[in-house]
Amino acid sequence: MAGVAGLGAALGALARYGTTRWVQTIYGNHWPLATLLINWLGCALLGLLTGWQVARLWLVLLGTGALGGFTTYSTFSHEVVMLLDQRRFVAAAGYLFLSVGGGLLLAAGGLWLGWQLV
Repeated sequence: MAGVAGLGAALGALARYGTTRWVQTIYGNHWPLATLLINWLGCALLGLLTGWQVARLWLVLLGTGALGGFTTYSTFSHEVVMLLDQRRFVAAAGYLFLSVGGGLLLAAGGLWLGWQLV
């Protein structure tokens, strides 16, 4: 199963890189929108996979692997610290609130949707 998780993680990391570049090309890099959208999508999809009760192989490949490689808590934390270092306190607080609050809501929504698919 470790190889399955590793394959998923590699694909997820590539998807994160591509998504980040795409979002930054369109919206610029003035605010960490790419990380916010990536983490929101990851929360919703992991909730969906969990609620849907997919087979263990798929959960390891897509949940642990792909979504683990796609989402990024470390980049989120770094971006909050950088906003604070730039004295952009409102932006940091907003980003923190949107990331955590939105992530929880989207994970719950994905879980609910997954339950409907069972």
